Amino acid sequence: RFPLPQFRRMSQGEIITMITAEVEPLGGFIGDAVAQPVFQGGTLLGYVGFIFVQDPILGAAAIALYPLQGYLIPRLQKRVNQLGKQRVRTVRRIADRIGETVAGIEGIHANNTARWHRADIGHRLGDVFAIRFEIYQRKFFIKFLNNFVNQLTPFFFYTIGGYLVIRGDLSFGALVAVLTAYKDMASPWRELLLYYQQKEDVHIKYDQVVENFQPVGLMTAAQHDALPPTAFRLSGSLEVTNLAFGDEDTVKPLDGATCTLPLNRHVAVVDAGSGGTSELTQLLARLLVPAGGSLRLSGHDYTELPESVTGRRIGYVGPQCFVFSGSLRDNLTYGLRHGTATDPMDGIGDAKAAWRRGEALLSGNPLDDPSGDWLDYAAAGTADATALQDRMLAVLEAIDFADDVYHFGLNGTVDPAERPDIADAILAARRGVARRLANQDRSALVERYQADRFNTNANLAENLLFGTPASKRFALESLALQPFITDVLERSGLIRRLIAIGCRLAEIVVDMYANLPPGHEFFERLSFIAADDLPQFQILVQRAAKDGRDSLGPDDRHRVITLALKLVPARHRLGLWNRRVEADVLRARTMVMAELPADLRTDLVFFDDTRYNSAASIIDNILFGKPVVNAAGGSNVDTVLSQAVRDEVVASGLYRRVVEVGLDFDVGIQGARLSAVQKQKVGLVQALLKRPDVLILNRATAAFDAQTQARVLQALRREQTSRGLVWAVQDATMAIAFDDVLVMRSGRTVEHGPVAEAQQPGRALHQLLTQA
Repeated sequence: RFPLPQFRRMSQGEIITMITAEVEPLGGFIGDAVAQPVFQGGTLLGYVGFIFVQDPILGAAAIALYPLQGYLIPRLQKRVNQLGKQRVRTVRRIADRIGETVAGIEGIHANNTARWHRADIGHRLGDVFAIRFEIYQRKFFIKFLNNFVNQLTPFFFYTIGGYLVIRGDLSFGALVAVLTAYKDMASPWRELLLYYQQKEDVHIKYDQVVENFQPVGLMTAAQHDALPPTAFRLSGSLEVTNLAFGDEDTVKPLDGATCTLPLNRHVAVVDAGSGGTSELTQLLARLLVPAGGSLRLSGHDYTELPESVTGRRIGYVGPQCFVFSGSLRDNLTYGLRHGTATDPMDGIGDAKAAWRRGEALLSGNPLDDPSGDWLDYAAAGTADATALQDRMLAVLEAIDFADDVYHFGLNGTVDPAERPDIADAILAARRGVARRLANQDRSALVERYQADRFNTNANLAENLLFGTPASKRFALESLALQPFITDVLERSGLIRRLIAIGCRLAEIVVDMYANLPPGHEFFERLSFIAADDLPQFQILVQRAAKDGRDSLGPDDRHRVITLALKLVPARHRLGLWNRRVEADVLRARTMVMAELPADLRTDLVFFDDTRYNSAASIIDNILFGKPVVNAAGGSNVDTVLSQAVRDEVVASGLYRRVVEVGLDFDVGIQGARLSAVQKQKVGLVQALLKRPDVLILNRATAAFDAQTQARVLQALRREQTSRGLVWAVQDATMAIAFDDVLVMRSGRTVEHGPVAEAQQPGRALHQLLTQA
């Protein structure tokens, strides 16, 4: 419910710290908020009452110093409270700086500023230490004062009480009873003081959390949660009058914009200087709240509409689209994730579920099931998931994204048990591609897998296993540690050859890489040793040269064997491979295929021309072999093979299924595996799938090339036929394709009307086009 500008003033690091580190202690305190003072206070009163019964004078003496403690401790605690607030703010700033450092790590390494960042964070940690040190000094002084006062009273009991016993004014038994009771009073009194300090600490956190979670402009709960009227649509015109946005003490990027935008026309917003177009589009999308002026839709206050209306009936894509971690499909359908909320625990008789529901009700937590089907199929104009997927594929084609998703699918995997239709189609495509290459006399471009032949375009590990690892047990980096494989290598005599090859390969690579910088292209081209691992191999080579290969320890043997298993004979022509090595590898392969233990059979899927390999990608299943590295045609091999695969996939009707597999592509953390252009296309698909009444774009295609931009523009105009389209374009020439144009300068509208009229000489758009 925060207004968007709040996130410019408050970083994610601060918010995370508040929610995780500052709110949790509040819950722990609430558990003891009543029980602790009642129990400890009641115990203390019981002891005081007992002492007064024994002797009123001793009772008065026992509590005589409590008022002094009650007066001094709150005043001493006040400074501790101030330091606590300072510590909280300092820790928040550290969290903010750490988050900023993580986000900007690329720039830190690129500019060699790591030392400054270390100094900065170290200095901030020093500030926290200094604050904590003073807090503990004061806390322990308070503790010392309490202990001193608590021990002072027994001192007077022994001296004065002893004197009274000697004189016969007090019985010895009463004095012992009072001393015993007073000794036991220390514990509840100490707990009450500790409770007081804890309460003050929690008070600080509570005040600061409340202060930060009640910003100015907070969206009301009703505006945020209210459901829209049935079949509600935005229609008519959006009237913008003297619209302003910005802080009072700064130059306002938008100041006095006035126009009328019919929601059935396509409007290009052009910046003629000094900006304002970005803020205008965000205000129209109801992402920002105006600082002045008015926005009215068919006579109603546009800013008062609930988010359930604006978020469903308006599509917005900015210059940078945020992509959530997860699958591509989840991100594409994100704009539809507002289906009817359901209570999964309502009516369930299970005691645990009922308890959880009761706690959720008491705490105000949602009762909705996050794992349910939240997609609003009606908003997309579809009846179910199958129809939605059809619609999604059509939109992907429209905005020129289907080909990217197709390539994601080619590199994806399919479980034949779940999708036997796709697995069978891929096997058919395997035969089809082989026929196509044969008809073009290009069969030699792929060296196919054969159980009795060594594949020179595959590495030694792939030749040894003759299959695809389905788990980490057979991953290349740990293959030399796998007990079964190690036993096969020993019995086949291959292990000594691999150690010899690995040592020689390490010598060559170390000698070749010795004087190269870490980022040199050779490291990736040969892909044997990472730059960070080079020092270890330098030591290994020196040790092997000095003491012989037999002197290598288990770790070094693992390193050189792994290095040897990466060798691709056809690519790495280093003179390390010969027919004897080939024969040893084939002999070891036969042993692997014949003796693979039952408990490892699900971890390795062997190559079989008649079966789909569930652990391999679709493209690997189709080619069923390795592209020939030095085939005739050179660098065109990949292009020829890609085209042959695509032709077969399209001809066999498999293209759509491959794209469907591509929808399950994992985009990585915040879309790290997608390019900037692909992220923008994700945002466009999100917006189009919910069929918005008005689509608002803020330089959403600035990263596209000119041809792609033109195709996407036409597609978006087709999709928004008879519906609104407002586009803040990055190039004035794009405005020619729209119905209307809105030209802005210095935060004000200087021209608004049909594009045909705006192109006339002397008009603002004409001047911009002439300058372009």
